[in-house]
Amino acid sequence: MEDLLKGLNDKQYEAVVNTEGPCLVIAGAGSGKTKVLTHKIAYLIGEKQVHPWDILAITFTNKAANEMKERIANLVGDDAKDIWMGTFHSICVRILRRFIDRIGFDSSFIIFDTSDQRTLVKACLKELSIDDKLLTDRSVLSEISNAKNEMLEPNQYEIRARGDFRKEKIASVYQLYQKRLKENNAIDFDDIINDTIKILMENPDVLEYYANKFKYVLVDEYQDTNKSQFTLITLLASKNGNITVVGDNDQGIYSFRRSRYF
Repeated sequence: MEDLLKGLNDKQYEAVVNTEGPCLVIAGAGSGKTKVLTHKIAYLIGEKQVHPWDILAITFTNKAANEMKERIANLVGDDAKDIWMGTFHSICVRILRRFIDRIGFDSSFIIFDTSDQRTLVKACLKELSIDDKLLTDRSVLSEISNAKNEMLEPNQYEIRARGDFRKEKIASVYQLYQKRLKENNAIDFDDIINDTIKILMENPDVLEYYANKFKYVLVDEYQDTNKSQFTLITLLASKNGNITVVGDNDQGIYSFRRSRYF
């Protein structure tokens, strides 16, 4: 552990060894934000004797997740393979494969890619007799995705759309689109997180299981989290409250949420 901590500057050291409660790290590109996460995980395992399977580490891309796994493996060895580590979506798929039956799907559900989604939207437009010159499949998919990122279900979107002719039409497509997905035992990319949240919020036993399980939650590139992603990590960290997030104000796709969330 002494060797592990020797390579850290004062601020990195402070973030690594303060393991209990919320920890927010804001730093610029190339300043060692990911190093804080990897060393903190190694510190938890090596110094705090935390089981690796009780640690959840989330980042935004598969490439970043794989790089983080490799760096942690260099620090802690084989224990790295037992850490729950991956993107928001890969972590959620693991949960869905086990519990998606709670919301009426079979565990063999399929995930529609963009091509599948466009085909389904086109079919919905045709079924609803909506001119594709008025609404293109791309524009409808974009609006549905935005709604899902804001955690708006079809009926909620429909309420917001009232008085806007175009959005009222999209609302009807959104309703039918979700219905056809379920008939096909399918979800789309945006549903992966939202359906996981739905399961957690509607099933106290499932929430208790994962909230107890994940003693420590760590999130990379936190500045890019949207509403559904923030809701997910809040639920998963709700029991123990040990959450570390790192991010960079200047790289955010969304406005950084430090004042709102911490």
